[in-house]
Amino acid sequence: MSMLTPPGMGGKYRITGNAYPRMRRPRRRRKVVLAVVAAVAVLGLGGWGTLQLIDAFSGNAEKTGAKSRAAACKPRSAPSAAPAPPRPAQITVNVYNATPRSGLAKATADELQKRGFNIGKVGNAPAEYDKKVPGAGLLLGAPGAYEGPFGVLGTQLAGAQVRADARTSADVDLIIGTAFKTLNTKPVADKALAALAKPSPAPGECG
Repeated sequence: MSMLTPPGMGGKYRITGNAYPRMRRPRRRRKVVLAVVAAVAVLGLGGWGTLQLIDAFSGNAEKTGAKSRAAACKPRSAPSAAPAPPRPAQITVNVYNATPRSGLAKATADELQKRGFNIGKVGNAPAEYDKKVPGAGLLLGAPGAYEGPFGVLGTQLAGAQVRADARTSADVDLIIGTAFKTLNTKPVADKALAALAKPSPAPGECG
């Protein structure tokens, strides 16, 4: 082996003239290194993009939730106001006794008058109702009485039935039935009247 033979060549190559074998690094190792660098770069970009998407969607979700809560508590436009119920002084009540007990019509009429109602006729019930009203009482009036007078007069007597007849006048009849004991106490009636004048807010509305 010549002294000019490169180490490790085992005498396979000999240098002649001015030609020398070129010593190159294996290409496979360079490709592996490049592949690893590219993979790391891709993973880094992917992770960064994922975090950006999470932040964006989280922010949008929070904004959407806040808008929903604000919309839920946004004061709703008030519906068309229902007409206020009439005052007791605007209602004329005829009081009739359909029971065998005497004096109920007058005593009841006097108490209603103290509570502000106008009193019309007072006496025994007509034959078609005499001893034929099994409940506490019966309220009779024109169909329009459902819009207010029945409700106002009903606050004075628990368990009264309501019925419309063919009259065209604005007065209302209170026919005392066999189960009648007494009118509601004035505090109870006043509380019911106040609730009738100021109904509670509808469910779901913001306070």
